[in-house]
Amino acid sequence: MASTDPRNRAAVLGSPIAHSLSPVLHRAAYAELGLGDWSYDRFDVDEAALPGFVDGLDSSWAGLSLTMPLKRAIIPLLDSVSETAASVEAVNTVVFTDDGRRTGDNTDIPGMIAALRERGVEKTESAAVLGAGATASSALAALSQICTGPVTAYVRSRERGDEMRGWGERLGVDVRIADWAEAEQALHAPLIIATTPAGATDGLTDAVPDRPGTLFDVLYEPWPTGLASAWAARDGAIVGGLDLLVHQAVLQVEQMTGRAPAPLAAMRRAGEQALAAR
Repeated sequence: MASTDPRNRAAVLGSPIAHSLSPVLHRAAYAELGLGDWSYDRFDVDEAALPGFVDGLDSSWAGLSLTMPLKRAIIPLLDSVSETAASVEAVNTVVFTDDGRRTGDNTDIPGMIAALRERGVEKTESAAVLGAGATASSALAALSQICTGPVTAYVRSRERGDEMRGWGERLGVDVRIADWAEAEQALHAPLIIATTPAGATDGLTDAVPDRPGTLFDVLYEPWPTGLASAWAARDGAIVGGLDLLVHQAVLQVEQMTGRAPAPLAAMRRAGEQALAAR
């Protein structure tokens, strides 16, 4: 049955944006939920163009997904921001309310937790984070809820280390900094979250231990990464970037449409098929 909600438009914004799987995931959800008159598009929007784009939206818009480089730039344009998003100063979800307010949230953090839970990881005594970019701060926020001990962040510069230590203090996480040259040691942690760009962890593949813990590699393309392949060869548990993408999109669909639960399986299947076709 088609929706009668006058707000039935959504989209993902970012630059570049052509690679985004978000339209595939959200449209699969709409089809499964019977929201035949809903649409979800992608727009290449940079930081300079963002205010004009948002101000030009009419009452048919239900929400927006934000990717790089807009997750911080959107904040001054919003009426309210959730505690989750404020904790990492990053918004990836905007919902337009009945009274015209713009509300911001971050579904990456609960998406990470849900993806880990799906693989049986609900608590960990310690963890390692590879990298120190925007995704690493979200990883620390997720770990603040599931990690009972220290988190070691492996970084390439003192500045990055200072940033991660600062995020740890803000989030209540015991963050310890190690140089990237020692990143092989990270692979002995019970949970490793790799937040680095494609190829950055390829040099670690020979260091995967015989009995590895859980690897959460946030990349979904190319997949599997070299590290994920080496991890699988030793029967280690793996959470992939598509798992994160789907779980955070599930939460976005629920917030934007008001329909829950969103169809996780159908969304994951659509994502897998889209990636296989590339």
